[in-house]
Amino acid sequence: MIKTKQAVASIGLLEPTRERWLEFSMLSNIQGLIAGVDEVGRGALFGPVVAAAVILPDSALPKLMANEIKDSKKLSSSQRVRLAQQICALAIDWKIGFASTAEIDQMNILQATMLAMKRAVFKLKVQPALCVIDGNQLVKDLPLAQQTIIKGDERSLAIASASIVAKVWRDDLILRLASKYSMYDLERNKGYGSQRHLMALQQYGPSPLHRTSFRPCQMTVLSSPERVFTTQQDKTNHFRC
Repeated sequence: MIKTKQAVASIGLLEPTRERWLEFSMLSNIQGLIAGVDEVGRGALFGPVVAAAVILPDSALPKLMANEIKDSKKLSSSQRVRLAQQICALAIDWKIGFASTAEIDQMNILQATMLAMKRAVFKLKVQPALCVIDGNQLVKDLPLAQQTIIKGDERSLAIASASIVAKVWRDDLILRLASKYSMYDLERNKGYGSQRHLMALQQYGPSPLHRTSFRPCQMTVLSSPERVFTTQQDKTNHFRC
């Protein structure tokens, strides 16, 4: 791994900042490349669950710390976009994997999340020596060494990077879908269960991209003459998910 004292001194970082990240302690003795793996969208009502796998070179770590990288949920949208661009430019390799709403409904959200993670890792062109996985669940049938890290997006630079890349990718996807399904206020809620989203589900029912295995997507639709369908196909498929 990098010479931590030299790297920290070169950018004037305080010791507690360096010690926060496992790449400078627990993971520093790993021989070979490390892939950070994290997911976003697990609790959403609409759209896929998305995972990213990111392999960073040692030289990227102090640069990301200097830019105050952290868990994607603790960053503003503009901060996430800026950091995601930097991460992708610095990374040795990075890939996205996802599981569709149909797969979520078929196998449950936990298994779909693990599938998205596995797909992200399998897409990597560079094989890591170790995958560090956010949370406490190993990825089933992944033929690589794994280590789970609870709150990994707060403790590992590689996992935090994967969290940011996955979040930006998923948000961009949802924003592109928002105009087609405008009644659900996706531009603001990104598919999560905001009050306006829940009210729209009650009024219009689920779209083809809602997770009908999730209870809020099973609401009884209120009779209303003001229902809005964006396309004829949506009207035909309105109650099919």
